Amino acid sequence: MKIILHLTLLVLLATGCSKPSDKIIVATAANVQYVMQEIKSEFEKETGKQVEIVVSSSGKLTTQIREGAPFDVFVSADTKYPQEIFAQGGADDAPKVYAQGTLVLWSKDMPAAQLSLDILASDSIKKIALPNPRLAPYGEAAMEILEKQNGFAKIKDKLVYGESIAQTAQYISTGSAELGFNALSIVLSPEMKGKGNWVVIDSALYKPIDQAAILLKHSETSPKKDASEAFYQFLYSAKAKSIFKKYGYK
Repeated sequence: MKIILHLTLLVLLATGCSKPSDKIIVATAANVQYVMQEIKSEFEKETGKQVEIVVSSSGKLTTQIREGAPFDVFVSADTKYPQEIFAQGGADDAPKVYAQGTLVLWSKDMPAAQLSLDILASDSIKKIALPNPRLAPYGEAAMEILEKQNGFAKIKDKLVYGESIAQTAQYISTGSAELGFNALSIVLSPEMKGKGNWVVIDSALYKPIDQAAILLKHSETSPKKDASEAFYQFLYSAKAKSIFKKYGYK
């Protein structure tokens, strides 16, 4: 009993004395996760500050921020969600666009020559994957295109929704869906490069996917305030821009 009590006291003392993590926590839209890993590495090399990347859909991350998740920077797949956070007092400064995304049509098995919007209504296509348009801006762009297609009622019955662009990529890359909509940054990523075939969709068919980031509110006494600001500014540096371009962002 004495040994158990002694160990318990040691655990309580260790817990009580531990400091909160000084890692910069960056809430990151799934389409930009591979870019952010490279930006994180470059920033850590230059500053010695540690960065943790939390990946999900922009909609889910926004909900988590509203519920008090301890994020320092939010890198969204659109401008709408960061603007909402700013309007509700979650940031001192308005969000800024860091890049513009590109939508692709992608298939594991179909040759690129067959990939077109015209084939979506074909009887040979049983499932079309896209990110949930209620949560993911790339899904919203895909739905904008689909609703303009002839025979949309028939296409609509084939749609399979991923909770994020990453889950949608899994549906497509494993062949669970014959083809689907995704981000150019995903098909160019080291993890997905060479898996299947893809074509870029004419950007005139959907509203521009302007992607913005926002520095979330920190108290003046927050130990992470200066480091978070430095990371936010790094997103707009020449080095970061070259990484974004590498992954197909404009």
